[in-house]
Amino acid sequence: MRLPTIYDKYIFKQVLFATFAAILLFTIVWIAPEMLLNTIKRTLAGEYGLKTAALILFYELPKILGKAFPVGLLLGTLFTFDKLSKDFELTIFRAVGLSFSRIIAPVMVLSLFVTYLCYFTGDKLIPFAADKMNRIRGYEQQTQFIYTQKDDKGHPVQTVVVSKSRDKTLYNVIVLDFSNEVYSDVHQLSYIYYAKKGQILDDKWVLDDIVKYKISNDGIFSDIGKYNQMYVLDPQSAKNAYTLMSYSTKKEREITNHDLKNYIKLLKTEGMDEEYRYMLNKYLQRFFHPFVCILLAIMGCLLGFSKPREQRLIGFTIAIGCIFLYYITLPFFDLLAEKGALPPLITAAFPPLAFLGAIAAFYKSKDL
Repeated sequence: MRLPTIYDKYIFKQVLFATFAAILLFTIVWIAPEMLLNTIKRTLAGEYGLKTAALILFYELPKILGKAFPVGLLLGTLFTFDKLSKDFELTIFRAVGLSFSRIIAPVMVLSLFVTYLCYFTGDKLIPFAADKMNRIRGYEQQTQFIYTQKDDKGHPVQTVVVSKSRDKTLYNVIVLDFSNEVYSDVHQLSYIYYAKKGQILDDKWVLDDIVKYKISNDGIFSDIGKYNQMYVLDPQSAKNAYTLMSYSTKKEREITNHDLKNYIKLLKTEGMDEEYRYMLNKYLQRFFHPFVCILLAIMGCLLGFSKPREQRLIGFTIAIGCIFLYYITLPFFDLLAEKGALPPLITAAFPPLAFLGAIAAFYKSKDL
């Protein structure tokens, strides 16, 4: 194993400081305009105390850092290598026989470290901070939700319509029971239940104060009855329905990788194709996005390799343009995956592959 040389330590230190400065600048620019202003307004209005305001800003940081790490690494490497080029240091490094891969070796070590930070932030820190933020703001999950339990042939057995829920308490619940009569494109109803309130248990949903409407084969009410309590959904369906309802109001960034993977499996099992493709695409992005850190580090090094009299603005303009295109096109690829136009693996992998193509083009143009 080769020990780090003076050159390695020098380049590593230069890129580290420049990257840290770029991340800090990106964070300040991102948080300052709207978030900071709104927090100050609410603090002055008495809605937040100083401690609460500070915590809100603190818990917003992981979400920003998830985007700041790749940008900071790109700008940090670009600034460092551009300065080395202007000071003729890169010319000296090449003159003493250092290849391009050897020159950027310390940068690759730093990029691996930043890649791990980016992955850890998306997997752990952002979901943790989002949960803390909801608690600080007193957010209570209130959900409108529809779940259909199906038999082995995919025919609906029972549909539960929840008008409002809070935690594990349900309000204004409608239950549709389907008969075995199936017409060309319609499943005949046998009963309709309405409950003012219900409760979610581990293996079933319990409804209270129920009105029961019996539906005849002609599709009209033939009898009305009342019950104090009834159970709906089988144990597995009750568990699946609660999981789907819990995640239905969450953004994917608020879910850890482990939970998101299980949620995706459940979406596939329940036949929720669009949501399944969208979440699978976002899950795969959790792994490709950190890898982008390495690619942007290489790109920054390439853009920094310039002639002493070459305009510095060119490299920085290209870098900003690449970052802008990357983040502005992510929603477009999300939509392609959701609608099934392209497989989620392709939509998630396309941006990194595009960066690889750009790196190859820059490398060839620099004649290194």
